Amino acid sequence: MVLALRELESEKHIHAEKVHVFIAEVMEEAGLALNELDAVAVGIGPGSYTGLRIGLSAAKGLCYALDKPLIGISTLQVLVDAALRTGIQQDAVLWPMIDARRMEVFTQPYARDGKALGPVTPLVLGEEWLVTTEGDRVVFGDGADKAADLLKNAAAVYHLPGIRPSAAAAFVEAERRFAQRAFDDLAYLVPEYGKAANVAQPKKRVV
Repeated sequence: MVLALRELESEKHIHAEKVHVFIAEVMEEAGLALNELDAVAVGIGPGSYTGLRIGLSAAKGLCYALDKPLIGISTLQVLVDAALRTGIQQDAVLWPMIDARRMEVFTQPYARDGKALGPVTPLVLGEEWLVTTEGDRVVFGDGADKAADLLKNAAAVYHLPGIRPSAAAAFVEAERRFAQRAFDDLAYLVPEYGKAANVAQPKKRVV
C-alpha cells in the first residue's frame, strides 16, 4: 500500500534540488522515521544520465547510513507495471518506450505476465521496426507518445497513451523483490543508461 507520494514531471534539471525535499515530505506524511524503513527502492534506468546518478546516489546514501537493503528497479519494468494496472485487454507483447530524443527510444519486450522477453535496446522508431517486428504489440511510455502519428495507423500496434514511470507503479516490483529478498549490492549497483554516455574525449596536444 502506498502511504505517501510525490512526483514531478519537468524538463528542468531539478533532481538534486527536489529529491531530498520529497523524501522528507513523504516520510512526514506517512508518519514514519527513516530508520523504520525496511528497504530503499530506486529506479536505475534507462533514462536521464544526471537524474539516474542523483537518484541512485541518494538511495545508496540512505541505505549506507541506515544499514538498509537496496532494490534497483528498471524504469521499463515500472512502465510495464503501470500499463498493466490499466487493465490491458490485448493479448500482445508489451513494448515500454522511454524517450531518447529525436525518434530514438529505449525499449524492451515483455510478456503479459510482466516478464522480460529480451534485452534493453536503443531503437529508432520507424517503418522498419513496424514491419520487421512480428505479432500484436502494445506500446506505451513517453517514447511511444512522441511517435503517436507514426503508430496510429500501424497494423497490430496498440498505443496506450499517457503511461509514465510512477513511483506508485514502482512499488509493485519493489514489494515483489523485497518478498524474494532479491536485493542489490550497495557498492556495485550502477545505472542502466541504455547506451554508453556520449562524452567528448580531450584532444591530444603535441608539444
